[in-house]
Amino acid sequence: MILIGERINAGFKDIKQAILDKNGDAIKEWAIKQTNAKADYLDVNLGTASNKPEDLCWMIEMVQEAVDTPISIDNNRPAMLKEAIPVCKKPPLVNSVTAVEEKLNELLPIVAEHKASIIGLAMDEAGSPKTADKRVENAGKVFAKILEFGMEPEQLFLDPIVMPMKFMQEQAQEILKAVSQFTLFSDPPCHIVCGLSNISNGTTQKSLINRTYIAMMIAHGQDAAILDVMDDELVNSILTAELVMNKSIYADSYVEAFRK
Repeated sequence: MILIGERINAGFKDIKQAILDKNGDAIKEWAIKQTNAKADYLDVNLGTASNKPEDLCWMIEMVQEAVDTPISIDNNRPAMLKEAIPVCKKPPLVNSVTAVEEKLNELLPIVAEHKASIIGLAMDEAGSPKTADKRVENAGKVFAKILEFGMEPEQLFLDPIVMPMKFMQEQAQEILKAVSQFTLFSDPPCHIVCGLSNISNGTTQKSLINRTYIAMMIAHGQDAAILDVMDDELVNSILTAELVMNKSIYADSYVEAFRK
C-alpha cells in the first residue's frame, strides 16, 4: 500500500498558522512524524491560506529540509504547478485532475514534462458520479488521456471519489464495484487511491469505519490511500488486509517488521 500522509494541510489550524507566520517548525515536525510512520508521500496542501505560488513552494521546501519523502502537491492550478513541481527534489504526485478534457489538456503536459505522477478523479463536468459505470467511464477518459501524453499506467492514481457513508450509504458499494473494474484497464494496472477519511465524515465511529472500508477497498484492488498515517490501528488493518490478499509474506512479526 502506498501511504500518503494527509497532515500537512492548511485545513489544520497549526499548519495554516505556520503558513501565515512563515514559521516552518510545524510543517517540519509533521513531515518527520509522518515519514517515521512510513508515509510514502507527504501531501502538501496550501488550502485557503494563500493563493501565491511562492507560499506553496515554501511549504515544499520546509518539508524537504526535514525529510527525503516525496511530495504530493495538493493543487491542480497550472500556474501554481509550473513553479511548485521544479522545487521538488523527487518526481511528485499531483493531486488532482478531473476527467474534463480541457483540464486534462492543461495539466498533463506539465506533469509529463517533469515525469511526475497524477491523481485522476473519476468525475466530470456533472460532478461526482452516482454509479460504478459512470465512475469507470470517467476513469477510462483519464487513463486514455495520460497515454496520449506519453505517460505510463504506473504514473496514474485513479480516485473513484469516496462519498460519506452517513449521507450517501449506497455509494460505498458502487465505489467498490468501480475499483474492481479500474484494475482491468491495463497490465500492470494503474494505481488506485482514495481520500479515506471521506467515508467516515460526520460519523461517530470514524476509526472503525475507516479500518473496515480500507480493508474492503484493498480486496477490490486499491493500492494507495490519502490517510492518517499516525493511526496505528488503521495502518495495521492495511497490513493485515494486504497479507490476506497475498500481497506480502506472512511472518508472526509482520506488524513489527513494517515499523522497523
